[in-house]
Amino acid sequence: MTDTVTTEKLKEDLAAVMRDAEALIKASADQGGEKVTEARAKIRESIDAAKARVRQAELAARKHGEDAIHATEDYAKRNPWQAMGIAAGVGLVVGVLLARR
Repeated sequence: MTDTVTTEKLKEDLAAVMRDAEALIKASADQGGEKVTEARAKIRESIDAAKARVRQAELAARKHGEDAIHATEDYAKRNPWQAMGIAAGVGLVVGVLLARR
């Protein structure tokens, strides 16, 4: 059994952890003490930093994908016959692999 981790699954899991941490902060709001207050502040900072990193990673991935799409489009425009040949070859390989199932 293989477990594949997708970006979407990872994003969902991270969001769930952040929601749980935020719920923990809210649930402990009535608890007093300087150490509890400090811990809540550190958790809040970590959550905010994680959210910012997720946003940056998402933007970088989107930019990388858009760049790849533009490069592919440019190549297909400059070399239409080669692009058609490559597409036909990929289609043939996929067809053969699916036919084996």
